[in-house]
Amino acid sequence: MNRVVHLELHTGHFAPARAFYEDVLGWRAEQSQGYWSFGTGCGVVECDTSAPSWLPYVAVRDLGSTTERARALGASVLLDPREGPHGWPSVPSTPVGGGIA
Repeated sequence: MNRVVHLELHTGHFAPARAFYEDVLGWRAEQSQGYWSFGTGCGVVECDTSAPSWLPYVAVRDLGSTTERARALGASVLLDPREGPHGWPSVPSTPVGGGIA
């Protein structure tokens, strides 16, 4: 089974989001390589977005074929497979199901 291995919050308001999760859940954000991580398998990206959203990262056996299958099923691919600091992501998204990485 393909499992969620990481969750990433995309928000335009990092400081209040960080404070909220620290106060509510006791998570402590730490910066590493320009990325904020809560050390819980969750991270935060501050970006220009109109609405904050969580992006689940799912481990798959073959990233290229999974990305192409998502495209064939009608997904828009917001990010084609590429090497990142912690592996190889792609980001397919569909209006009816949201995005996954």
